[in-house]
Amino acid sequence: MTSARAILAVEEELDEPPFSIALVTDALRQFGKAARAQQLYSANNPMHTRAMDTARDAFGALWAETDSVQLQITDGELRWLGHTIVDEPGRTSDSLPWLFYKDGVRELTMVRGFEDSELEILLEIIQRTRLAHADGDDLLTLLWEHEFTNFQYKYVEIGAESTGAPIVRRTHEPGERIVSPLSVESAPEEVLISSSIARMDEYDSTLYFLDEREIDYLQREIRSDFSTDLRNHVVASLLDTYELETDPTVREEIAGILDQLLLLMLSLMHFRTAAYIVREAKATAKRAKNVLHSESERLLALSEKLSEREALEQLLTALEYTTLRPPQTELHELFSELQPAVLETVLGWIGRTGNAELRALLESAASRMAASHSAELVRLISSSDDVVAVEAIRRAGALRAAAAVSALSQTIAQGAPEMRMVAVAALALIASPGAMQALEHALEDEDSDVRIAAVKVLGSSGYTAAAPRIELQLRNRSVREGPLAEKMAFFESYGALCGDAGVDFLAGILNSRRFLGKREASELRACAAVALGKVGTEAALEALQRSASDGDVIVRNAVSRAARGT
Repeated sequence: MTSARAILAVEEELDEPPFSIALVTDALRQFGKAARAQQLYSANNPMHTRAMDTARDAFGALWAETDSVQLQITDGELRWLGHTIVDEPGRTSDSLPWLFYKDGVRELTMVRGFEDSELEILLEIIQRTRLAHADGDDLLTLLWEHEFTNFQYKYVEIGAESTGAPIVRRTHEPGERIVSPLSVESAPEEVLISSSIARMDEYDSTLYFLDEREIDYLQREIRSDFSTDLRNHVVASLLDTYELETDPTVREEIAGILDQLLLLMLSLMHFRTAAYIVREAKATAKRAKNVLHSESERLLALSEKLSEREALEQLLTALEYTTLRPPQTELHELFSELQPAVLETVLGWIGRTGNAELRALLESAASRMAASHSAELVRLISSSDDVVAVEAIRRAGALRAAAAVSALSQTIAQGAPEMRMVAVAALALIASPGAMQALEHALEDEDSDVRIAAVKVLGSSGYTAAAPRIELQLRNRSVREGPLAEKMAFFESYGALCGDAGVDFLAGILNSRRFLGKREASELRACAAVALGKVGTEAALEALQRSASDGDVIVRNAVSRAARGT
């Protein structure tokens, strides 16, 4: 049976490679520049974008000659077919060869299409490795967490290189096209593929070999074992020890470990594990026996520190500029463990972020938090920060929060015009009797747009109690002499709500004459005709018939359309 240790297979050094070395050299040089740009600039910086585009173009030129390129790694070099492509001898985090070599990676294979989607992911992993603490995840672990399609790597166990089998070399003919290893069903027998996973075909079948049922069982157990998240088990073990040990020194040490672990999980965007740490720490603070007040406060501080504005804004800033996105469910889990006060920070960030993906994540999270902390949501409607107040009003409307009606009424009375418009929209969604009463006050707003928005909502809601107040506004000179759009909105809403009780008032505007036989203005009469059409009763139709032959063409056309119900 082949040894389970990883064995590095390298290519034979050729005097004449299949195609120009310059193509490989240029692609790797641009890859290095993109890695430096990832280190120096944010993702939306033009320098970062230019470096990424140049690297993609260089790989595109390389794929015109081959489907893949396989690189061998030493502590200071990247080699292709025995030729040195990258030479960076310094053993620092700035050296790409050393960055891979020190964590056991000995071979890289980049396949056509790698530059489209996986290039950015690999560069992000390289940057995280450079910034990682000594006790953080190494490069190999971070690579393992991502299921690459067009990028492969081979590694060895550190210290095991000298004990492996002899390296076997494979030759290439000049001009030969190198085919992607992904398209080859089985590798040549003379090439040893490094792997630490046992292959079933390496075992001889015997009379006592496992049957299919036993093999299925083993495969299920292996999948279950490898898919288990051990981080939660580690946290649970630490907290179990915390409960069993009453020594303050031990408990303080465990609290410190949890503090550092929480920061690590947040930096790696493992929000589900971070939420688990906070949640279980709070439960342990209440459940542990003989726990001192200071010890309990130490565990509860995990949630309090993360709920502080400065800490949460640092987390949101990291999400703003990273291409990696946590699943929505994990963000919900994390925010559900924080203090209600974080809703203000989240709402403010929604209104200011330029990242559409992050905004969608935060809007969903904010809606859940607002539903759980309605009192905090109502408080934020009156926030001095207009961005926060607007987002709070929108959340209140989306949640149909009847508790927010009073605060929205205050906004209608005192807020800026744009705030009053958002409040009208929110009250329309809430649609409770209290919300309709608040909208009645908006009929007298000093801003025409707010008045129009409010009366349209009342007219479409079927809230007949608003008809007298709308009629009062129709008798007001400001509406009669206002823009046509406002007159139309008020008359149509009045017609939809008043019923036969408003026919005399509307007929008076349409058919009656004032002093010296003068009639109302054409626009006003036409609006009254439209309102009578909305009423639609026999009395309303009779009033319309009296003006069916009116000499004013505007009125006559309005009457005709109203009578037809169009």
